[in-house]
Amino acid sequence: MDMMSSGLKTILSTSADVLPIVLFIIFFQLFVIRQPVRDARRLVAGLVFTILGLGLFLVGLEQALFPLGRLMAEQLTHPEFLMKGAETLDFHWRNYSWVYVFAFAIGFATTIAEPALLAVAMKANETSGGAIHVWGLRVAVALGVAVGVSLGCFRIITGLPLQAFILVGYIVVVIQTIWSPRLIIPLAYDSGGVTTSTVTVPLVTALGLGLAETVPGRSPLLDGFGLVAFASLFPIISVLAYAQLSALRERFAGHRKPERRNGAESTSKEVV
Repeated sequence: MDMMSSGLKTILSTSADVLPIVLFIIFFQLFVIRQPVRDARRLVAGLVFTILGLGLFLVGLEQALFPLGRLMAEQLTHPEFLMKGAETLDFHWRNYSWVYVFAFAIGFATTIAEPALLAVAMKANETSGGAIHVWGLRVAVALGVAVGVSLGCFRIITGLPLQAFILVGYIVVVIQTIWSPRLIIPLAYDSGGVTTSTVTVPLVTALGLGLAETVPGRSPLLDGFGLVAFASLFPIISVLAYAQLSALRERFAGHRKPERRNGAESTSKEVV
């Protein structure tokens, strides 16, 4: 009964949030564009499904994803798990190796499952005429998120300043942008925003807050947030690196083909 009542409250609050958007659209449709609303029944049905979907999604966040991230952070940083038969407990950052492994795995898995990334990858493949592969882009973005979340967990555990990591990261992005193919630059920058969507953000945020609450000397408010920034920054680096490696591979292959052709020609001349 408690879950049912909280679900109904969440759906009602979601409908109150969606209502201003609907009113703005109807206002512009009737008084600015001055056209009647087409397919009113389909529009109403779509709004109902949207409200129900958002409400159920928010309930799922509160009941499953947020507790799951906190639970994993608490278990991986529990003193009994960290000791593993050791005589004394040491909270050194090297003893949190499983936290980094879990952060890498959860960052990669949630990004691969991200619906927004799949939609962007399919559109990029369609627009580029197949030059940008769907799975290549998805794996590149997922690797960037995985590395970013792992490094963000390292920052929380060590207590190092967030601004230093972000500053160095964007310096790397600027340098990469200068030497990257123009085709991939806008898509790489958009890839950072795509990762901050429905699946990745709840788990990453819960993981950061759980770590900050369980690691000694860390504050959930000061240290718990910031993982989403890592999850947005490092996909840009990984996608630009993916494009640069692909360009180098094509350039290397282009240099080797004429050499083979010339070698074959010289051999035939010698035989003749």
